[in-house]
Amino acid sequence: MTSDPPHPAGPADGPPLPGGAPAPGASPAALDDESDQVRARLAKLSALRAAGVEPYPPDAPAAAPAAELVLRFAELEGTPQAARGRVVALRGHGKTTFLHLEDASGRIQAYVKRDDVGPERYALLSQLDIGDFLAVEGTLFRTKTGEVTVHARSFRLLAKALRPPPLAKEEVVDGRRVAHGGLADKELRYRRRYLDLAVNPEAREQARTRSRIVTSIRGFLDARGFLEVETPVLQPLYGGAAARPFVTHHRALDTRLYLRIADELYLKRLIVGGLERVYEIGKDFRNEGMDRTHNPEFTMLELYQAYADYHDMMEITEQLVAGLVREIRGGSTLTYQGATADVTPPWPRLPFLEAVRRHTGQALDDLGRESVAAAAARLGVEVEPGMGAAKILDEIFKARVEEHLVGPVFITDHPKELSPLAKQHRADPRLVERFESFLFGTEFGNAFTELNDPLDQRRRFEAQRELLAHGDEEAHALDEDFLRALEHGMPPTGGLGIGVDRLVMFLTDAPSIRDVILFPHMRPEGA
Repeated sequence: MTSDPPHPAGPADGPPLPGGAPAPGASPAALDDESDQVRARLAKLSALRAAGVEPYPPDAPAAAPAAELVLRFAELEGTPQAARGRVVALRGHGKTTFLHLEDASGRIQAYVKRDDVGPERYALLSQLDIGDFLAVEGTLFRTKTGEVTVHARSFRLLAKALRPPPLAKEEVVDGRRVAHGGLADKELRYRRRYLDLAVNPEAREQARTRSRIVTSIRGFLDARGFLEVETPVLQPLYGGAAARPFVTHHRALDTRLYLRIADELYLKRLIVGGLERVYEIGKDFRNEGMDRTHNPEFTMLELYQAYADYHDMMEITEQLVAGLVREIRGGSTLTYQGATADVTPPWPRLPFLEAVRRHTGQALDDLGRESVAAAAARLGVEVEPGMGAAKILDEIFKARVEEHLVGPVFITDHPKELSPLAKQHRADPRLVERFESFLFGTEFGNAFTELNDPLDQRRRFEAQRELLAHGDEEAHALDEDFLRALEHGMPPTGGLGIGVDRLVMFLTDAPSIRDVILFPHMRPEGA
């Protein structure tokens, strides 16, 4: 942003020109919510073309970022410079016009004088609107109010906006820029992210921060010798998580395919093949509901390390998150939606059954379905007829335990029924070596000491197939090719999955996953 507060935005449009045919390919009938402002802009478009001005040229002059021009004003004052960007403020005063251009770095003011550009050229400024893209070339100076400005000797239209942007009115209060109005409707911001990004600097900063987070994750893993890989999104058999898949059809092969719900089974095939440290950051798809922390399409980090176990995955998780908090937030403390957590390693380890006992008072020594269902009834947790013991345990945990896990904390050693891909606990055969990582009452990571016994894995898959046959749509499918891979031998392996979107939520204090996904899924408009 510029070092000086910009002038308040003026009216979005000047008076419409009389007459003028619509431009080819852009008739008013093509705009579904035609308004007086849209009609005025279409008339201006036509007038520009009639004057020999191309409103959508194929190129643009070179220019320094607006913020750089302001920052380097002392050395650039009086030198020829160019600026370009979206017009966000426009004020004419007879023979002079002031406007603000905004680019990705910030804003800069431009000053255009009729005597400098000529009457005919100056008249074209009446065809400009808020939202248009413009380039100006001239010299830098500072106005009487102290604002760095380009004194334009020429200007060029780069793109004509046919719809007015919902820019906020701005004023300076106690030295700070305050915006009023603008694009405040959350749902509209999600649906029309291009408008959100265009008019809300904080939305653009959110996108940049997400990119920094993903880049940092890659750097952290690359430095530890992990290899980034890509695995299939379209899969002949889904697996690696308990979730309903999206189904599609390959016409040429006349084959049903699934959008992947996890990367796990393919990444573990790579461990079998001798790639000892692998990771993937990519999209997964689960045919489930949408809420504050769930979107059907989301970004996951999955990594697998040979000759490691879930204790090693805890260390990676702690170090990764602590490093991200230092880089993005500048310390070891993370504040999210009013709650605060210190992410300095090591994090507490709390066994699953102990967490249930501590927060519900229910000691689940018997993990049979009847016993678990009875505990759910005592706790007022709804149980559907098709739910097995594992699903009921999961519902108890979500309903009565998660909210207490401000964290950071590792919930460890889950019942075996909950984790068909995890290795049996070395001290308790009822459990598996697994953890889930929690922050602010939300699970964002899941890790196993991976099951590498192909015979045990087959038995677990067969048990899951029985659940699937009895109506559990989230049970794991039996993957014969994955079992064949395990039969060739997989070394002891630790695996970790982290929900990137949820991690970005924490690091940017975003209340909803829709705030950190550029184009979240929404209900159809009017539905």
